[in-house]
Amino acid sequence: MAARGVRLSIQGLGKRYGKQEAVRGISLDVAAGEIVGLLGPNGAGKTTTLECILGLRRPDAGTISVCGIDALKAPRQAHARIGVVLQQTGLPDKITPREALAQFARLYGAHQDGEVLLARFGLLEKADGLYETLSGGQKQRLALALAFAGNPAVLLLDEAAAGLDVGMRRALHDDMRAMRAEGRALLIATHDMSEAMELCDRIAVLHRGRIVAEGAPDAVIGAHTSLEDAILALTGTALADSGR
Repeated sequence: MAARGVRLSIQGLGKRYGKQEAVRGISLDVAAGEIVGLLGPNGAGKTTTLECILGLRRPDAGTISVCGIDALKAPRQAHARIGVVLQQTGLPDKITPREALAQFARLYGAHQDGEVLLARFGLLEKADGLYETLSGGQKQRLALALAFAGNPAVLLLDEAAAGLDVGMRRALHDDMRAMRAEGRALLIATHDMSEAMELCDRIAVLHRGRIVAEGAPDAVIGAHTSLEDAILALTGTALADSGR
């Protein structure tokens, strides 16, 4: 059983690909009403960690619990409590937002009101338009709406703001703050220090598959102006030397 208030708990997570250790002993909790950032360069282990949580990869070591449910022993029950937003969400070109929401709600076995979600994420005017006609920002808002189809307690976002313009990025961040205010637990993977500083209550800095620092963004990142500088200060290793 997870500690009181904890919605996602990762303990001693390990994942190996042949001789390469992609994730090495990661332990991290995310509480209700909290945004936690996994901050690190490409190849640090952020996406692999999220894939293990989602059941897309089977970890070689460690435990994962979602709302007190063992995600490795009862994956369907655990994953039903998770919503996920990726950098890109692929849907059939001819499906409409209304149809996509109805299908996702059926998959989750949920009874979320599609009209409410369409309104919440500014998609009512495009509800019956084809997916191929949506702008990049509208597609990302639809991805958020789909993540809510199962009324999740935990949200995972993997570089969700990458490639968005300033306006769309600001809207996405506002949505994430609203999710936090609703008492949901958010874990976001990013390599953007400004995003981590702006949004996160806590961050965990990943380097070569390990958490090398964890805490409030100001305390961990400090006065460093780049992720490269922060990693060098925390580990004594430049990113250029770490195989990035």
